[in-house]
Amino acid sequence: MKRQAALFTALLLSLAGCGGAGSGKDTASHWQPRPGTAWQWQLSGKKIDTSVDVPVYDIDGFDQPRATVTALHREGRKVICYLSTGAWEDWRPDAKKFPKSVLGKGNGWEGERWLDIRATDTLEPLMAARIDMCRKKGFDAVEPDNMDGYKNDTGFPLKAADQLRYNRLVARLVHERGMAVGLKNDLDQIPQLVGDFDFAVNEQCAQYDECGQLKPFTAADKAVFHVEYELPPSKFCAESRRLKLSSMEKKYELGVWRKAC
Repeated sequence: MKRQAALFTALLLSLAGCGGAGSGKDTASHWQPRPGTAWQWQLSGKKIDTSVDVPVYDIDGFDQPRATVTALHREGRKVICYLSTGAWEDWRPDAKKFPKSVLGKGNGWEGERWLDIRATDTLEPLMAARIDMCRKKGFDAVEPDNMDGYKNDTGFPLKAADQLRYNRLVARLVHERGMAVGLKNDLDQIPQLVGDFDFAVNEQCAQYDECGQLKPFTAADKAVFHVEYELPPSKFCAESRRLKLSSMEKKYELGVWRKAC
């Protein structure tokens, strides 16, 4: 009965257009977060601090069990599944399934190497299995990381067209499983990809004077989840509010600590 009452209340709020302060809206197939939605991003630490009073959590898909997602849902939160889809991580349980032929240069983080995203016949089933894991754990959305390899020294001659093709492949795999999907960084391709993704996740656009490039998402009534690591909120929150970004300061380890706008 409680679940039925909650669904009925959510329907009434949706019909009344009261989504601005919440986590967004649910379409026929998946969740759609709206601009300005507050969030928490915690990727380090085995235990997630569920006490942060925000409607959206972004947590590690491999490290966190279904029980954590369920507990957050009980509090009315939406939960995003963090995955690396453009880089290999040597500590993941499926690391040995990636052939050496698709492993490129290091991406600057210990134990990580860029993937040859042109090799979709190899990568698609591996990524589909990871996204299936997110779905089975009950996540509402996926944050696929390292989605801009073509702009980096990967060890492969990646072109913009390769990145567009791969990013759209990942978006399709997520949508087919009934979840929302976010575009991580990849600012230059936002005009081509905003229609394929439900929200954006960005790091340090204020520090590099790039936040204006995210306007296509907010103009489409889609959230932009944004963090800065080296700037205090006093340096970016005014612009974030103007652009309707969901902004906060975090430490690089992405633990519990946060300072939100």
